[in-house]
Amino acid sequence: MPPAVTVLFVSDLHLDPADALGVRRFTNFVEREALGATQVYVLGDLFEAWVGDDDDEPLLAPIVAGFQALRDAAVTCYLMHGNRDFLIGADFCAATGCRLLGDFATIDVFGRRVLLTHGDLLCTDDVRYQTLRAQLRGGPWQREFLAKPLAERRAIAADLRKMSAVEIASKREEIMDVNQATVEDTMRAHGVSSLLHGHTHRPGVHRFVLDGEAATRIVLGAWYEHASVVRWDETGFRLETLSDR
Repeated sequence: MPPAVTVLFVSDLHLDPADALGVRRFTNFVEREALGATQVYVLGDLFEAWVGDDDDEPLLAPIVAGFQALRDAAVTCYLMHGNRDFLIGADFCAATGCRLLGDFATIDVFGRRVLLTHGDLLCTDDVRYQTLRAQLRGGPWQREFLAKPLAERRAIAADLRKMSAVEIASKREEIMDVNQATVEDTMRAHGVSSLLHGHTHRPGVHRFVLDGEAATRIVLGAWYEHASVVRWDETGFRLETLSDR
């Protein structure tokens, strides 16, 4: 009997080269899970911060090597930008074999149309974040930032992370979650009844009715303590937490 065809989805790994445990969690995932899949989708925030494809941090090597191992094993890897790593570009993809997706991607998973997104665009109640996002994703800001020396970019990224932590601590939790009306409008616009995303760090499966039909929103968890993954095969999907052992 041929091996089961499996597609894996992850998000919000928040890999930091200085966090050896987090990097090892990723390499374990590659070796134990991803090498046995046919496709792997990373739905944003692969890194805690990404300051440009010219980053020469040597501790990034195991992460790059992990993706290269998947490429060499003919496992197709797709990557979305998150709010922490939206500067990942063509050079990183060329080095790793990852294929970069846009903010929304509709795919067929065993006959089921599924909309993929990082998730931050669904959090429309957080108006301040959406305003900042629009600025940071704009060409002028990115060109100016990437023109700065690498050391300066690292310092700016560290400051932005501190500011983000303060901002998050001051917000009500419900503001940082998705807006249900936005979820439904987005699913209608893409003609799907299944949505898969990360960003909110609130793993779960939400079932509701959309225009008289059953709909599902699957949320991946962050990897701060354990790896969160959606495993999808011909029998359906499973939202799982992987052991570090």
